[in-house]
Amino acid sequence: MKHPHLCAVALLALSAFAPALPQAADARGVEVVARMNGPMPTGITVATGGRIFVNYPQWGDRPAWAVAELKDGKFVPYPDAATNRFDPAHPGATFSSVQSVVVDGAGRLWVLDTGAPGFGAPIPGAAKLVAIDLASGKIVRTIPVTAPALLKTTYLNDVRFDLRQGKAGVAYITDSSISGPGGIIVVDLASGKATRRLSGHVSTSPDPDFRATIEGRTLMNRPAPGTEPSAWNVASDGIAISPDGETLYYCALTSRHFYSVPTRLLRDHSVSEAELEAHVTDLGLKGPSDGLSEDTRGYIYAGDFEKNEINRFDPASGRWTTLAQDDRILWPDTLSISDGWLYFTANQLYRQAGFNEGKDLRQQPYEVLRLRVGAEPVLLK
Repeated sequence: MKHPHLCAVALLALSAFAPALPQAADARGVEVVARMNGPMPTGITVATGGRIFVNYPQWGDRPAWAVAELKDGKFVPYPDAATNRFDPAHPGATFSSVQSVVVDGAGRLWVLDTGAPGFGAPIPGAAKLVAIDLASGKIVRTIPVTAPALLKTTYLNDVRFDLRQGKAGVAYITDSSISGPGGIIVVDLASGKATRRLSGHVSTSPDPDFRATIEGRTLMNRPAPGTEPSAWNVASDGIAISPDGETLYYCALTSRHFYSVPTRLLRDHSVSEAELEAHVTDLGLKGPSDGLSEDTRGYIYAGDFEKNEINRFDPASGRWTTLAQDDRILWPDTLSISDGWLYFTANQLYRQAGFNEGKDLRQQPYEVLRLRVGAEPVLLK
């Protein structure tokens, strides 16, 4: 296989809009920010000024730490090595399996700990949101995510914040379960109370008819040679929020559909599930994507892991635009905007052994890439 780092950016020709496809080309160069060997990263977040943080879930690579910061060209554990060594005796004070990291508008890095290594049932006390003050590097808040919002099948995936709501703000978390219902978990940051919304709704559920084709092969569970392939189903995953905080966007990983819902209804406990579901909007089809991101102009960004693309959605027109197509964009996992750039991890997730008859086809190093978009992040504070 040709080495992906030697492939040039492909500039796409202008095309007519179709609901299921990007509308037009506005391609820019994709730059390599960092390369890494060892465990596969998923999440990335970039603070104003350029501090870059990534995370590594416990999916079998046995990462030495869960959260890292890029310093002097190397990724080092953050906030320290001790916090990154999971201690079953202290599940609330150490990281178990981190799926996402997000910088908020108050100078904090939030760590979303699934508490569920290997997609197993969450370890009691391990599923949590952890806030770290970026100035001091000290943990300033730990919020356990517990039942009934947290199910035995829950896999906390990604999170967005609106610090203007209530006394201390609110967090919206996707549950991307692979064996149970998906959903949106709403956490009041002052009280720590978590509420489960849209649990098992079609908008938070995988599409049973979804099949992705990557590098000429249908993406399915293929754990060992000779085993019958099975559908890979992953519920609500990508999440983004509008600049005014009034709309939440989200999608299941194994689906081409894209949805939105008013945040005021998610937060209002008096709103029934039936009423909430009636206000979910299906925004049409998109390329299959993992994470989402947003900017202050109202645009939503998503990768397309079939076509090695980065695309942008305009809520005003309902249209998608392709910003870049590049052979190095090997499964764009998580996206983060900072200082005019869109950063994202390219982690080759589909080349893991479980999709390839037990053979790990990933080619290290993994990469952190970025694309100039001239936009700023949504920081609701």
